[in-house]
Amino acid sequence: MGLVEFANALRRAAAAFDASLLSGEAAACLAEQLAATEKACAAARVRAARRAAECRSHQRRGFDDAAGWLARAAGTSVGEARAALSATAALDERPATREALAKGDISLAQAEVIANTPGDDTELIALAQRSGLGPLKHESRRRRLAAIHPDDLHERQQQARELRHWRDDLGMVRLSGALPAEVGLPIVNQIDAETDRLRRDRAGGPPEPRAALAADALVAMLEGQGKVRPRSADLVIVCDFAAYHRGHAHEGEPCHIVGGGPLPVALARRLGQDAFLKAVLRDGVDIHAVKHFGRHISAELRTALELGPDLDGVTCVEQGCGRRYGLEWDHVNPVANGGTTSYDNLQPRCWPHHRAKTERDRAAGLLGSGP
Repeated sequence: MGLVEFANALRRAAAAFDASLLSGEAAACLAEQLAATEKACAAARVRAARRAAECRSHQRRGFDDAAGWLARAAGTSVGEARAALSATAALDERPATREALAKGDISLAQAEVIANTPGDDTELIALAQRSGLGPLKHESRRRRLAAIHPDDLHERQQQARELRHWRDDLGMVRLSGALPAEVGLPIVNQIDAETDRLRRDRAGGPPEPRAALAADALVAMLEGQGKVRPRSADLVIVCDFAAYHRGHAHEGEPCHIVGGGPLPVALARRLGQDAFLKAVLRDGVDIHAVKHFGRHISAELRTALELGPDLDGVTCVEQGCGRRYGLEWDHVNPVANGGTTSYDNLQPRCWPHHRAKTERDRAAGLLGSGP
């Protein structure tokens, strides 16, 4: 059976199957297999479309542009189709990613990200397989920014800053903007902290999307009604001690905003003149030795935790999550079970995964007999 006949047979089988006849486990297994098949089919589709474009077959179908033809066939935007064709062409120089895509190990969207990322593909492919698209985009951005000189990067960021607003079909005011990290991160940190406060305050009411709570948080802040704790809005900069005093960094000396990318040392020094500074000295307090019973997290321990293992912030530890907002510190071994408040026993989890972990601990009898 050729691929065309096989594709037709697969489509007929997919249309005819009744999910209600499957057990939950069988449905989950089928969903996973179909997801891998879908990724492999998407890769094959774009390879076929690229060959068709080379042969000008799209013109015989009434399309001057191959991307327009592929967009109509795939039900996507022309921009998405053009990006897919471009990414497939770029993979000619990335054999490992090309193979992973053809096998259905990664998606076309993930392949596009890897194709635009400098460096070795092996680690990126593994990250894509275990963590999904969000964390892959974050690592890709980190690598791309690291490849640009900090002074050039900051100049490009300054030139790209913008804020636009317009009215949508519902008469709502829509906002879109871009700010350099040293300006934007304190703002979004305040919004995130205020959003978390609103979620806690409204826990007994109807559930609302986080985006809706964030909108309320922004309004509250602009009206002066926000109740964010000052520490939640800290801008955390990691800068090598020698580079800070020298005024510029040598190779291997970090200077970056946590969660925001590289930063010129001169700018870090200017920001440090009017800020509450947090410092972690590698030869100072042994963070691993800072532990106690009880839930309170000391200032030095919190600072080290929030930097993360790669000194660029933290994400939810649940595999495939990747959230960097609304995080809470979870005791791996609960305090009620004798767990300590220590570097090794605390992990960041987003609120839904923290709640799920608490329920697992409760079911396992690790939370005692209390509520």
